[in-house]
Amino acid sequence: MAETLTGKRVALLVADGFEQVELTEPKRALEQAGATAQIVSPADGRVRGWQHTDWGDAFDVDVPLDSAIGSDFDALVLPGGVMNPDALRQNEKAVNFVRGFFDQNKPVAAICHGGWTLAEADVLQGRRVTSYPSIQTDLKNAGAVWVDEEVVDDNGLITSRNPNDLPAFTAKLIEKIAAG
Repeated sequence: MAETLTGKRVALLVADGFEQVELTEPKRALEQAGATAQIVSPADGRVRGWQHTDWGDAFDVDVPLDSAIGSDFDALVLPGGVMNPDALRQNEKAVNFVRGFFDQNKPVAAICHGGWTLAEADVLQGRRVTSYPSIQTDLKNAGAVWVDEEVVDDNGLITSRNPNDLPAFTAKLIEKIAAG
């Protein structure tokens, strides 16, 4: 992939229990495109992934959430998993961090259960989104228009359903960041 994102900085916000491939694949694609992709987390030092039905690998936290500043980043990625967004949506700093990207009109990408954090940040009213099917009612209750599609882009909010959608998800994310 061409180095289209040189100089861009992207936050990947996660807590323990994120679906590992939903972090590693976007991170790899962003870095291949020239971006600096950094793990932001409320976890201290390392954060642990989830691989389908069991614990996955541990990853170094690049930027602790306590010191993360949204304006330092060009975009935000919210991987799914069940435990991860459930923990993030209960963390006021995480919710405010997410909301800040919308306030600054920066691209935000959420996959699978990542939409739960968006619902808590109260940024879904009238937006067209997709997600893992089991949380569609939660997103609709937060004001979203839910659709069952591989990837949805609603004015810079990029959403996908599950790991099978990662190629389309990462391609759309890179396209949006490159477009500014």
